[in-house]
Amino acid sequence: MPWTVTVRRGPKVRRARFDDLQDALHEVESSVRALQAGSPSASVQAGYRRFEPEQRVAARVELSGPERLLSSVHAGIDVRGDGTTEAYSGRVRKALLERSVDESACEALRRALAPRADRSRSPG
Repeated sequence: MPWTVTVRRGPKVRRARFDDLQDALHEVESSVRALQAGSPSASVQAGYRRFEPEQRVAARVELSGPERLLSSVHAGIDVRGDGTTEAYSGRVRKALLERSVDESACEALRRALAPRADRSRSPG
């Protein structure tokens, strides 16, 4: 199974594997919706600093593949404590994906991975 979707929320980690990129993206989208519907996070005091819910990543949905050991694709969506989302690409150095005005984070992730999805469908 070449595509892995990893959902991280606090100490809990859940992984699912998929043969098709479209199925993996569908799982990413449904996981993000479920995480957004969860209870909002509270503010956190860390020393002299206070972190508001919109500043904290409450959960992360990661997509990697198609190779199993050294995946060439690393992307995902961060769900903030206030329910907002941000799509990113990269593993160590995350780069935020630009979104148009009416585009969701899931749509931005799909758009960024569209060339790879087109290649996986072509015969040969």
